[in-house]
Amino acid sequence: MKKHLPILLSLAALCAHGAAGREQPDTAQARLSYRVEALGVAGGGEYAPLWLTANRYGLSGVDNKFASLRAGVTYRQPLRRNWRVEAGLELAGAWHESAPFVVQQAYADVAWRKLRLSIGSKERPGFPLEKPERLSSGMMVEGPGARPIPQVRAEISDYVPFPGTHRWLWLKGHLAYGRQTDGRWQADFAKPGTNYTKGALYHSKSLMFKIGDHEQFPLEFEFGILMAAQFGGEQYERGENGAPDRLTFDMPEGLKNYWHAFFPTVGGSDTPMGDQVNIEGNQMGSWNFALSWTADDWRVRAYLEHYFEDHSQMFWEYGRWKDGQIGIQVGLPENPFVTTILWEGLNTKDQSGPLLYDGYASQFPEYQISACDNYYNHFYYGGWAHWGQAMGNPLLVGPAYNRDGDLYFKSNRTRANHLGLCGQPTDEWQWRVLMSMARYWGTYGRPLDRQRKQFSSLFEATYEPAWAPGWKATAALGFDRGNYLGNNTGFMLSISKQGILLK
Repeated sequence: MKKHLPILLSLAALCAHGAAGREQPDTAQARLSYRVEALGVAGGGEYAPLWLTANRYGLSGVDNKFASLRAGVTYRQPLRRNWRVEAGLELAGAWHESAPFVVQQAYADVAWRKLRLSIGSKERPGFPLEKPERLSSGMMVEGPGARPIPQVRAEISDYVPFPGTHRWLWLKGHLAYGRQTDGRWQADFAKPGTNYTKGALYHSKSLMFKIGDHEQFPLEFEFGILMAAQFGGEQYERGENGAPDRLTFDMPEGLKNYWHAFFPTVGGSDTPMGDQVNIEGNQMGSWNFALSWTADDWRVRAYLEHYFEDHSQMFWEYGRWKDGQIGIQVGLPENPFVTTILWEGLNTKDQSGPLLYDGYASQFPEYQISACDNYYNHFYYGGWAHWGQAMGNPLLVGPAYNRDGDLYFKSNRTRANHLGLCGQPTDEWQWRVLMSMARYWGTYGRPLDRQRKQFSSLFEATYEPAWAPGWKATAALGFDRGNYLGNNTGFMLSISKQGILLK
């Protein structure tokens, strides 16, 4: 699959071209729009409730009190022959969050039909296995959990039909390179004597297929792969007793290293020994499957996201897949009470088993056991996180929660059940409820003293008054109960206004 990804992405471009004739030209006018939002959270307990913090693109805090004020503008301009451009800038000031001032979004897009080139920092929903962002616990590899990473990204943003298949075979995908911006945050957060990374590079790619067309037949099947990586960057050791931080290793960042990120390869002599016997950089990914049934006003969708960090979990080396996330989403016929119900089950407890044996360090170099995958953790890059928040599923709690200045995930062996419901009783009112029950065992290398349990919940209502177009107010209560994050209670209130400045 990985070897042929460039060819397949080229075929995808041909598919977009083949589908072009069916689309109508974009006749919308150019416009400059704005959005302003003020948000505050207050409560009791050591932390803010999990679902008042998670899946907000990193613009949130973990303390029991935090607030933010964000303002942004977006410019959209349709051009001739189905070309269009878009640019956005959003700034935020924050209190009790990871930084007092952030550039949350700054990007420019050029698109032709469903092909898009995007440059900059942009809030992007989970891709390529789409889940209902307001109800899902989150993506396994990358999603809305952390602050956006500035990147150059080429993508087919939605499924396009493969030529000659009469709209029965579709595909989409993306390719991106970027750089993390949290080096200074890591330096300030890390405890003395520990390592942190600055300037880590980022890479991700995906390719998804869909069989079927719900307009012709009620069943659709999706399958494909997503892969992501951290590479490059510099590792420092935090100084002790006032000593300056010390550079411990400088990872190479040449063209070959970009290729090694795209096509996972054993590291060269200029990389750490761990990369020389495994894979250069921190590589991970997921196999993604979904089956959808649409009939009348009903829609039922089941999906599986199988997470892996090396070839052992990627290709069944140690037996059947045991880790990942399964979900069932039910869209109900139109009614004034409940519109969508979602259940997800999460398991990251196996990780190919507890044993890791690399023969280079012992008297049996011909043997290797590629287990003990240690999800979201890496000996060089710390955790799979950006500004302390998990870039994957937030039920694997990120380093921002570590009071001891550790940059690793304290517990990546987790099992959880998650329930999400939402409804829209009127045109002005919406609501949603999230409830999760998770169990934690720590890591294989550093297990917790006992199994920990944590219940997390959110009860939210949103009001968009017809008499005040563009205004929206959201109020939410969050409750956490357990012995992992503790007993936390919080109240959130946000007020936003959006509209058009120029048209």
